Amino acid sequence: MRLETRIQSLLFRFPFCSYCRRSSATASGSSTRLRSRMASSSRSKLAAAVGNIPKLPWEVDLVDGIANTCWVKFSKEATFALYTPFIVSLASGNLKVETFRQCVSQDVHFLKPFSQAFELAERYADDDDKHWINKLRKITIKKLNLHDYCVQEWGSDVVKDTTPNPATSKCKNFLLDTVLGRIDGIKPLARGFTPYEKTKLAAYIIGLITSCIRLNAYIGKEVRGVLCEHHPYKKWIENYSSDTFQDFCLQTEECLENLSVALTGEEIGIVERLYCQGIKHETEFLLAQPVIEKAVVPLSGEHNRVMIFSDFDLTCTFVDSCAILAELAIVTAPKSNQRRTARMILSDLRKKWKVISKKYTDGYEQCIEKLLSTEYAEKLNYEGLRKALEQLSDFEKEANLRVIKSGVLKGLKLENIRRAGELLKLQDGCMDFFKTIKKKKKNVNADVHVISYCWCGYLIRSAFLTGGLDDLKVHANDLEFDKSLSTGGIVKKVQSPIDKVEAFDKILLESSGKGNDDKKKVVSVYIGDAVGDLLCLLKADVGIVVGSSPSLRRVGKHFGVRFIPLFSGVVEKQRECVKEMEAGEDTWKGGLSGILYTASSWAEIHAFVFGS
Repeated sequence: MRLETRIQSLLFRFPFCSYCRRSSATASGSSTRLRSRMASSSRSKLAAAVGNIPKLPWEVDLVDGIANTCWVKFSKEATFALYTPFIVSLASGNLKVETFRQCVSQDVHFLKPFSQAFELAERYADDDDKHWINKLRKITIKKLNLHDYCVQEWGSDVVKDTTPNPATSKCKNFLLDTVLGRIDGIKPLARGFTPYEKTKLAAYIIGLITSCIRLNAYIGKEVRGVLCEHHPYKKWIENYSSDTFQDFCLQTEECLENLSVALTGEEIGIVERLYCQGIKHETEFLLAQPVIEKAVVPLSGEHNRVMIFSDFDLTCTFVDSCAILAELAIVTAPKSNQRRTARMILSDLRKKWKVISKKYTDGYEQCIEKLLSTEYAEKLNYEGLRKALEQLSDFEKEANLRVIKSGVLKGLKLENIRRAGELLKLQDGCMDFFKTIKKKKKNVNADVHVISYCWCGYLIRSAFLTGGLDDLKVHANDLEFDKSLSTGGIVKKVQSPIDKVEAFDKILLESSGKGNDDKKKVVSVYIGDAVGDLLCLLKADVGIVVGSSPSLRRVGKHFGVRFIPLFSGVVEKQRECVKEMEAGEDTWKGGLSGILYTASSWAEIHAFVFGS
């Protein structure tokens, strides 16, 4: 039987262990509870890892309606729009008046066809939907008058003074092509269209418009959350973040729901494609705005060299690799010809692993509570944190010794590890992030290092090879092998938080060299999710936390670490940018600042580091 089939069939029959190097102590300090995706159900962990197992009905994440479905599917595209130089500069309040004036004029050029689009959609729609679309068209016309604020303030009609730039023209043409039925996947609009075909076209038009309105509502809300008190463009931003505009967005989405009720799966696919393309065109529109001032995004654009460091388990993956390797060793253990003996071997392995798991989970929680019993720090106490994590380091090494002595990993085949790595499912957007680095190698000088507690670096390399990434530098432990079979031993290289930060320091030192003037042009980024990453996160110029590990935040705050949403941090850096330029300072040289940035997804990290 093929390995994949064996693993998948066993997921329903045997519980998965709870051993996890990212065990998260609850906020109340009671018993440790692993993340829901790490629960010890009979299928959750390795099922998520291999990715080929369809979800059971009660496991499917339900999203109501096509509008919500589209937003969930393509919200990462909206993140790229949020992190454009124009939006970041606008949010900071440092955007030059000339740039804002140009954007207003281009925006009006783009919005004018919306009224025509609503008018034709109303003509195509059923009688029940015409009223809704007519109402939306009237609201759109009112929105077009927003630029009057700028006319009054600047004393001239900025729209008359400019013509659409290429990006604006591209947005307009895409909208007009959709209105006229020139859409890939459907026949062109012609005389003799049936009422149903016209209704479909109305849905396609509203689908495209909805994406643009939802994107503006999203950006408006995010930007309003970081506004300073005397923001020069506050009136403009509040228009898009207002309850009125949010209601307008919801009404448009409701209209799309009504128009899409009778659509087939294929037709829904066309709506989704138009929705995604609409967001991408809007992003191109924002990228085309001529930002005069220096922008801190994308990060790779400001520096000659970017060094990317990343943890692996639960930062890149959904499951912890140690649990994968243990389960793999158990399900592929040599079987006796006698059924009773085979059951005894399997039962013995699982009992051993259960004991190891419980000792680790209980011990880890005790270590965390001991760290939190030390004196609370009002500001960053890095040395105190490092000293405290030395205790956790000792615990991690003892845990690895227990695994070695147990022999649980004995007999693992290299081929099976490689296949498990290939089947390992990574976090959404993670592979795309690393593939972008390779794709932009000619234009972006970036080194990538993965630093992990993983027992087997070969598993990590196998996981990334599926994306064609054969040049990532992996710093992890390795299993000992006799020919192609594991002896059960571990070649110890990176076992603890101290090992991680020492590897991090060594890589930076070897890369930059002592006394090298180019060192000022290098910015280091560390991406992690757990307590074991804290030292590296804090020493990096930019430390980014993914996930929501309660233990990481509790320990970090206890030792004076501040956690700031990444977008808020970027906007604040943009505000400081002018002063730092005048002083000749590097914007992101922030090692040991005590600030860590929290990201909601890999798409957000991607948008920040590399842009769209």
